[in-house]
Amino acid sequence: MGLIRLIVFGFIALSVIYFAISIYSRSVRREKLENRWAEENPGSDDMQARAAYVEKGLKEYDNSIRPRLILLVYIIPTVIVIATLIAVNWN
Repeated sequence: MGLIRLIVFGFIALSVIYFAISIYSRSVRREKLENRWAEENPGSDDMQARAAYVEKGLKEYDNSIRPRLILLVYIIPTVIVIATLIAVNWN
């Protein structure tokens, strides 16, 4: 029963961490794209072009490796817990 609780609460905690990191990473990428637009187009007030530039950059970000690497939030702690359980119960 304790293992089931560990799995359920661990999954919930890792999901919260995953979503927080994903949102943070995406917001940092959006900020960088907005800053790059401002540098490349000084004085431009074309909000539609800016939005299109940022959306294109975010689509490229979604297809990159970085969002997939964030999935390691699930994999690494799971492997560590399993390795610890095996090491403790090894007899």
